[in-house]
Amino acid sequence: MASSKKTFKVGRDAKTGKFIPVKEAERRKSTAIVETVKKKK
Repeated sequence: MASSKKTFKVGRDAKTGKFIPVKEAERRKSTAIVETVKKKK
């Protein structure tokens, strides 16, 4: 079953722009951010 959420969270390294796990981004608050992204239809 597909989830009914319309958004999901991704972690991103602030310096390089590379995607990282959300837990890693939450741990490294000074050098990473957690973004909320809308799912495409």
